[in-house]
Amino acid sequence: MIKSLLRGAMRSLRLKMILSQVLAIAAAALVFLLVNGFGRYSVEHYYMSPESVSARKAAIYARFSSYVSANLISGNDTAAIARWSRQQDYVNIQIIQSEDLNPYDAVNQSLSNKHIATVSGAGRLYPMRFADGVYQIAIEDSSQKRELAVTVIIALMLSSITFISIQLYYTSRLTRRILALSHEASEVSAGDLERPIVADGSDELAVMARDMDAMRRSVIDRMGNEKRAWEANSELITAVSHDIRTPMTSLIGYLGLLREQELPEAQRQQFTASAYAKAMELKSLTDELFRYFLVFGRADLDMHMETMDARLLLEQLMGEAEFDLRDSGFAVQRLDLAEECPVSADPMYLKRVMDNLVSNIKKYADPSQHVLLLAERSGAELCVSVSNAAAASVSRVESTKIGLRTCEKIMAHMGGRFLTKVENGRFAAEFILPLITASKI
Repeated sequence: MIKSLLRGAMRSLRLKMILSQVLAIAAAALVFLLVNGFGRYSVEHYYMSPESVSARKAAIYARFSSYVSANLISGNDTAAIARWSRQQDYVNIQIIQSEDLNPYDAVNQSLSNKHIATVSGAGRLYPMRFADGVYQIAIEDSSQKRELAVTVIIALMLSSITFISIQLYYTSRLTRRILALSHEASEVSAGDLERPIVADGSDELAVMARDMDAMRRSVIDRMGNEKRAWEANSELITAVSHDIRTPMTSLIGYLGLLREQELPEAQRQQFTASAYAKAMELKSLTDELFRYFLVFGRADLDMHMETMDARLLLEQLMGEAEFDLRDSGFAVQRLDLAEECPVSADPMYLKRVMDNLVSNIKKYADPSQHVLLLAERSGAELCVSVSNAAAASVSRVESTKIGLRTCEKIMAHMGGRFLTKVENGRFAAEFILPLITASKI
């Protein structure tokens, strides 16, 4: 559990940004310590070596000696000496009067170790001739402070560059991913729905990319469904137009004859009966078309699901269907349920399914062949099957399949299925509902 939480946290974009900042800070601190340590080591072991210190003090001694000689500075002229010291960076001169030192010896042996004394904090003492005599001077060189300050500045600069470079590297990678995602989204929004949106990684950006790609696929699926629906509706309109045009043409012909010609009463009654039959055929087609658009014109059907015993409901529905078919001259074989089957269904819509199947049989079935009405329990499902043989004299088959499509959608909204098949010259339609188990009642 903890490992999964840690893996999930490691995929977080926020945590990645925090870790990048921590890494940048750690790298910057390491660079600062290395550069500053190396600089201090160099100052202590090279810049402050006895040879380097002696060389710098010798140069300071030469500059100060030239100043004293050129300006005839006396050893007691503290203002002139302080003025020179202020002009020098990190240099301090202390004057010590020497009474035991012969002036000529001081000049000749100014840099020898014979007359060197020490002063606390000043190191070596150097003899120097002033306008009023020979004095000893202590030279204090603190320029190592400057070198150490420069070392710290360089270390800070390099550590800052390290921190900024790591942050820029991470930010540039993140920016490239965002720009790539934005470019792919722009191409998809421009109409290139076939271009996939790539999701690299598992952080929030990757999740968003996958969601966008899923939305792209959903749009493709929806457009495909709309295209198929449009094609199906176009085919339906074409078929219905053909089905309506045939009886409409006959109806207009009969009415024209009745209107324009003087006909015997028997022929007039015949034409009137034929016109009435064509009008009823048109009514049947328009009613069927209305039922289709009533069902398919809405995404969700207003159903009132009830829990009931399917055996009692099917006894009524199949009994009415049997009576209707026998009244129309069909031979019916009926097999009812032998046990209780609790189901959840809308009785009115289930009756509409059965009415559509009966209407289909009356139009296309062969009256000389028996019609089978079968209800049975198959596992955890209720199966109701209606099968018949197609009439050999029927010149056209069900081209629109309006009733069958209506049954399919109704059963889908009730959580069931609707299946059709043709086998050995017989057409079978079956609707299936899941049974309610004892734990759900």
